Amino acid sequence: MTIRNLAGTLRPASVAVIGASIREGSVGRVVIENALAGGFSGDVYPVNPKYQEIAGQRCYARVADLPKPPDLAVIATPAATVPGIVAELGECGVPVAVVLAAGFDQDGLRQKLLDAARPRMVRIIGPNTIGLLAPQVRLNASFVHISPEPGRLGLISQSGAMVSSIIDWAVAENIGFSQIFSLGDMSDVDAADCLNLLAEDARTAAILLYLESIPAPRKFMSAARAAARLKPVIAVKPGRHAQAAAAARTHTGALSGSDRVVEAALRRAGIIRVNDLEDLFSAAEITARFHPLRRGRTAIVTNGGGAGVLAVDHLIDRDCELAEHQPETRAALDAVLPPTWSHANPVDIIGDAPPERYASAVSVVARDSGVDALLVMNCPTGLSSSSGAATAVAALVEDGLVNGKPVLACWLGKATAEPARALLQASGIASVDTPEAAAEAVALLTRWSALRQLVERVPANTVQFRIDRLAVARILRTVADEGRSLLTETEAKAVVGGYGIPVPEIAVAGDPAEVEAAAARLLVDHRAVVVKLLSRAISHKSDVGGVVLDIRSAADAGAAARAIRARLEKLGTQHQIDGFSVQPMIRRPGAEELIIGLNVDPIFGPTVLFGAGGVAVEVLKDTAIGLVPLDEVLAGDLIDQTRISRLLAGYRDVLPANRLAIEQALIGLSQLAIDFPCVVGADINPLLADNDGVIALDARVEIDPARIDEKGPSKCLAIRPYPSGWEMRAKVGERSFLIRPMRPVDIDLYPAFTERMDPEDMRLRFLMPTHQIPHDMLINFTQLDYDREIAFVALEEPGGAMAAVVRYSADPDHERAEFGIIVRSDLKGLGLGKILLGRLIAYARVEGIKRLDGLILRENSGMLHLATRFGFKPDHEPPESSLVRTSLDLTLDHEPVA
Repeated sequence: MTIRNLAGTLRPASVAVIGASIREGSVGRVVIENALAGGFSGDVYPVNPKYQEIAGQRCYARVADLPKPPDLAVIATPAATVPGIVAELGECGVPVAVVLAAGFDQDGLRQKLLDAARPRMVRIIGPNTIGLLAPQVRLNASFVHISPEPGRLGLISQSGAMVSSIIDWAVAENIGFSQIFSLGDMSDVDAADCLNLLAEDARTAAILLYLESIPAPRKFMSAARAAARLKPVIAVKPGRHAQAAAAARTHTGALSGSDRVVEAALRRAGIIRVNDLEDLFSAAEITARFHPLRRGRTAIVTNGGGAGVLAVDHLIDRDCELAEHQPETRAALDAVLPPTWSHANPVDIIGDAPPERYASAVSVVARDSGVDALLVMNCPTGLSSSSGAATAVAALVEDGLVNGKPVLACWLGKATAEPARALLQASGIASVDTPEAAAEAVALLTRWSALRQLVERVPANTVQFRIDRLAVARILRTVADEGRSLLTETEAKAVVGGYGIPVPEIAVAGDPAEVEAAAARLLVDHRAVVVKLLSRAISHKSDVGGVVLDIRSAADAGAAARAIRARLEKLGTQHQIDGFSVQPMIRRPGAEELIIGLNVDPIFGPTVLFGAGGVAVEVLKDTAIGLVPLDEVLAGDLIDQTRISRLLAGYRDVLPANRLAIEQALIGLSQLAIDFPCVVGADINPLLADNDGVIALDARVEIDPARIDEKGPSKCLAIRPYPSGWEMRAKVGERSFLIRPMRPVDIDLYPAFTERMDPEDMRLRFLMPTHQIPHDMLINFTQLDYDREIAFVALEEPGGAMAAVVRYSADPDHERAEFGIIVRSDLKGLGLGKILLGRLIAYARVEGIKRLDGLILRENSGMLHLATRFGFKPDHEPPESSLVRTSLDLTLDHEPVA
């Protein structure tokens, strides 16, 4: 379940407190007093058989005695009594119960609680929660010590103690909330449910998260991605420095600590992660005031040069840019500032700057097209008024902007600065206390923009490569049948080669004599060869001297094999020798050594790693992690997160590395994880990369033999991948079409498609006159969360032009979905719409959608006729309504009428 029965938590009209009490120090007393004293205008029902009256309110002995079912029940009784009370609430039709008690891990109480709630779908918040607060209606149904003010922030926290602390801090800072969820043990309602709810709440401008665990990762990722598209979502996730629980057999496993995966997951969802509570509210304030900045070119106006230089340091530390002023800006500043001004950015307007000078300088700088954000600073002096300067700046600002650009104010000091800061804040200007905080705010806006680009990503290039799934399946089956988990190097390279990652030629030899023969053959075309140990048991061959490089003769190759055998005999592991591999010595002068790898996180499933490779990979730790599945944009983001990406971009006389080839390798590993859930680890180290492409010099792959029969994609994927297997070809008259699920790259097909649409057909589809589809809408059309939405596109063959699209978007409960369909105007009447709608209905049934709805203009007779043929039934709309809602019950079998 997701948001079912939870809508009433936002603005309940009535609440029952089960276990309300007058006993001093009891939870029941604090909760009922808070509920009655907070200004809530709805009905509050105390329930406790011990009392006739509490705080002037009639007290009811049982839930069944209540005059009507409340929207919400708060249970403040011992754990053992809760399942029975929940069953009573269900019988009375109460939709939500907030359970305060802890101790449900014993005697099977947690399961008894869920069993009691299930028959009538009573939603359970908790147990072990501090309660629920709905400030929009001034309801404090909790044992928090202070009631928060209404505001625009939604708070979701697993920790009740953190809820209490956050509210205490927020009240002092005059920060209000739209809703506060304390989730406790999350036996039913979890963070994903609340994200879905607050994403749709118009009164919530930003969502704050305090997360200690993420028990349902796919559900969480789907909800978080949907919410982050609509409003900023900011999270604190403690436990950043927890040690790995067990040693890993691959470099990737060793480098993929759990918090790094959490960081990757939050980044992928578009969530802004911060490290402490102060940053949480600062980020909420900044994102609520301003839009994301694609670039953060910052101009600084200050009356103190030292303060400006300090701000520059903090900006550069956070990879922000210092704006370069245009010549006309410098000329305009010369006209309004004294000759001693800095003539550079920071714009030092000198310590005696009066308010008028502040206003003139800020106005000029804000007009510069090379400026994205302004930081206005003030150092208190005896020559000018800090409050006067604040008044002058405030007069220029409208909704926190000057000339459409965000303005941050940093008035340094304490006694003199505080009145000025109050004036700035009252004027709606974002005020920060230190240059560091100002730089962090600018960095936040640029980071937010980057996160949104990942969520709403449009690939610049399409990575294409061949996959040989059958060959890879045969190798993995052989390994599993032998009871092995670790592939040999030869097997591993064949697997990664099967997913489009280039590998060198390999000759397998059983003994030194065969090594010599193989080397002689390879040396005909290559200057040198490499001899490596071949072993099913030894993972890191270099650690045991199992690799010999740059061999120039067949005799030396045989000697190298004998030397490897001698080293293992000395270690007592000669029985682990399965043979030797002989490969060409790859020489790529100027190539960078990279690592790419695959690991399976116990919570978020498969992840891909990218970074600087070689033998020092775990020392350098220049790596980034991303969740599977990857596409071109996400693979590129992995590359850009590392320091080595700067070397890959080219420098001096070194040409840039082939970025598409690197992205192809990353996407290949991602697809391997999707197709074969039995693959639980992989390293390609080093992967050489230069302008000519990439080549894997070494590869290591680990499988779980018990999972060999699992077919992809795995349920453990936190993000559902592209639904392959739903492609089909259709013949309509003399025309041929490929019908497949929509991909992000399909955004490029829309302009040509809309050019061939009649205006009237566009109006009938979008319910309003429109000639073009806005770019933001196109992003939403093509960036699909396959867990809750799908679109099928029909492409003409040959050519690939878009011919038609059908789609649905499901509610978070995955019960109902709303569909839409559009056929290119010149292809109407051929039957393409019937094929597509049939495909959509088949997919919806497989997905377990129970009802498909459509909203159709009454005058759109063609669409109404098509829906009727498939069994859609119109709702009873008033005849004068221009819209008809039509629905199909997918639990029944329907065949389209011919």
